[in-house]
Amino acid sequence: VQDVATGRSRGSRGDGASHRWWKEKILEILAEIQAPLSLLMLRLCNWALLKLLNRLFLSVQLHRGQLEMVLRAARTPNVPLVFLSTHKSQLDGLLLTFLLFSQGLGVPRVTVGSQACSPRLRALLAHLGAIFLPSRMEQAPSDQDEGLLEAVLATYVEEVLRSRQPLLIFLEEPPIALCLSAPAQQWLAMVYRAVRNGAIPDVLLVPVGIAYEVIP
Repeated sequence: VQDVATGRSRGSRGDGASHRWWKEKILEILAEIQAPLSLLMLRLCNWALLKLLNRLFLSVQLHRGQLEMVLRAARTPNVPLVFLSTHKSQLDGLLLTFLLFSQGLGVPRVTVGSQACSPRLRALLAHLGAIFLPSRMEQAPSDQDEGLLEAVLATYVEEVLRSRQPLLIFLEEPPIALCLSAPAQQWLAMVYRAVRNGAIPDVLLVPVGIAYEVIP
């Protein structure tokens, strides 16, 4: 990130003002990507989700074989987990987060695709662990913006993986099936880049899935 900002600032006068401007721009991009986790909101949504699940479904069944595989992967020392899942409904992110959290695996950072979110919903999801592509990245940014956006996003993903926070990437956008979405390609490229650049020695890709008798 510093390399990109320094390259853009080179030759300009007033280095102090220039650095402050770049820092504000970087923090603005970072605020679009994520927000601090809110323990209070997590507890409230955990309670609300239990009520919602009881109204929507007759039962929620956990596959013991898959759960054991996930727990075994989580015990691998010094290797971050990246969960990969297909996307069947808009509830998938909340449901998988709830199940992983209930099994003691922490709160995963959940990638959110290009589906439209109101500002309030976006803010709520961000405090529950959702992470978003910067809006300018989805809108064909200029060359100047693109370099900084990619640098900030790549650095963010590296830090998530280095700190061993679980990362959940949805491979599709509902209702399109069996087609890797553009946001998923970008998130996976950032994970690959983190390993390639040596930010982390390795990563465990763990498939997790949800099946519905009737998609809500």
